[in-house]
Amino acid sequence: MNPIPAPRSSGLTVDDRQRELITAARRVLGDLQLLVRDLSLAAHIQDTLKQAIHQLDEVFLLVVVGEFNSGKSAFINALLGRAILEEGVTPTTADIQVLTYGETATHEIVEPHLHRLTAPVESLREIAIVDTPGTNAVLREHEALTTQFVPRSDLVLFVTAADRPFTETERQFLELIRAWGKKVVLIINRIDVLAGEEDIAKVVGFVGESAKRLFGIVPAIFPVSAREALRAKLGEPARWTGSRFQPLEDYLHTTLDDRERLRLKLLNPLGIGAALLERAGELILARDAVLTRDVDALAELERQLALYEQDMARGLEPRMAAIDAVIIKIEQRGDAFFEDVFRLARVMDLMNKGRMQQAFEQEVIGDTARDIERHVRDLIDWLVEADLREWASISQLVNERRRQHDDRFLGSIDEAFRLDRAKIIGEVGRKSQQVVDTYDKHTESGAIADGARVAVATAAALGAGAVGLGTLVTIVATTAAADISGVFMAGALAVIGALVIPAKRRRAKAEMRHKLAALREQLSGSLRTQFQTELSRSAQRIRDSMAGYSRFVRAESEKITDARERLKKVSESIQRLRAQLGGAGL
Repeated sequence: MNPIPAPRSSGLTVDDRQRELITAARRVLGDLQLLVRDLSLAAHIQDTLKQAIHQLDEVFLLVVVGEFNSGKSAFINALLGRAILEEGVTPTTADIQVLTYGETATHEIVEPHLHRLTAPVESLREIAIVDTPGTNAVLREHEALTTQFVPRSDLVLFVTAADRPFTETERQFLELIRAWGKKVVLIINRIDVLAGEEDIAKVVGFVGESAKRLFGIVPAIFPVSAREALRAKLGEPARWTGSRFQPLEDYLHTTLDDRERLRLKLLNPLGIGAALLERAGELILARDAVLTRDVDALAELERQLALYEQDMARGLEPRMAAIDAVIIKIEQRGDAFFEDVFRLARVMDLMNKGRMQQAFEQEVIGDTARDIERHVRDLIDWLVEADLREWASISQLVNERRRQHDDRFLGSIDEAFRLDRAKIIGEVGRKSQQVVDTYDKHTESGAIADGARVAVATAAALGAGAVGLGTLVTIVATTAAADISGVFMAGALAVIGALVIPAKRRRAKAEMRHKLAALREQLSGSLRTQFQTELSRSAQRIRDSMAGYSRFVRAESEKITDARERLKKVSESIQRLRAQLGGAGL
């Protein structure tokens, strides 16, 4: 809504002390404005504060509210001493009407549902009076206009009817006014419909008790007859005393002198600031509650990943032991083979290197390639299945976090944070779910197998080629056999030495064990390193997918810490200023 359509001049004369207070109020409200902006409070809330700051430079704003048919328009006419506003028994005031001073009477539509009227009434030179739609108006848009307008008032005159005082809708509306920290004067209009003083006293007592329950104190209460007061001012002075308007006008004259108007003018935005601080505090608490659960969710994620890595590391060992066992069996068969061939009876076989190597491959190497391939494939399948399960678990955790109803903590005043957070978690949830939905076990297994084959081939100083992992191991083991076959040739030269063959047998076994130990170390070391790398890569992929969520939570947590400090400082400044304005410092 646009600023109040009135001269941008408060009409007040201020001294140095008062000017300091005005400067201090502007400064603290400016700090609050930055805080409200940084917290992304709803646009209408930011606009309310902006308009309240603007009001410091505008004419004093006296807002009249109440139910329709309580006599608000009649009351304003009586206050001004002339029939400016239309009166009636139906909701005649469907729009907000701002009355300001003018040399002639005019009526201008400033914007939809906001009108400006001017009249040559001296009291309007320093005060603008606002007539609002009834708090119980059928048209809710009009009530919404009123609730947006009230925070900008410097003084609220709440008009209730003597024959229907302090209704439920009036109580609800006064709660709103209380939330904004406004100074309220209660007007009980239409006392002329009551039987006498006793009835008037009862109504005043009822309104006073009701207001005390709401505000904690009893505001100023004035029972009046606006109709009688206007008639008195328009030429029937005998009706003035019965209207009981004089005490009200004396009060307003005292209340609205320069000093008090300035005090109320400063208290108005400070009251709005205090109300917005309360909302900002609630928002910060709500965000903190949501982020605390987000932090817990991220901690749970990290705990799951740590357990995943630990479980996988433990699960890797027995599978590696199975692969080691294949090499150990080669060694066991090799021992038996050398015991069998290094005998005098087989001296002719020993002299045939090709035959011995072929026999070694058949009897010792045997199905090693297939066994190695099978164990490694089992290991790869185990790793791929575990990786997929972990992605599914993380996806479930994120989606569950997204489904939790954190909106109930935030409400509409924190739309920006809610949307940003929903976007971040939504992206993480979609990404993790996409991984689960499109997880290709065959492709993943192939990539891990290729990495393992290359790692073993590199460790064994062989070209990776296109052969399988088990075949690479067989090549290494067979190469060891070829090296050992040189022992056979040396043995052939000493076939008559009964002591030479046992010595050569021991040497052959020792060299075979040495070669196989090296092979086992290369195979085990390279596979273990490769699979550990795969495990780390798997966990890191998940951490990377959650990085945006984690960054958002950290950044918002830092914002909350900063906002809390800023809110505390602004709150202390506002309290200090309000205390000064409430005392004799003005």
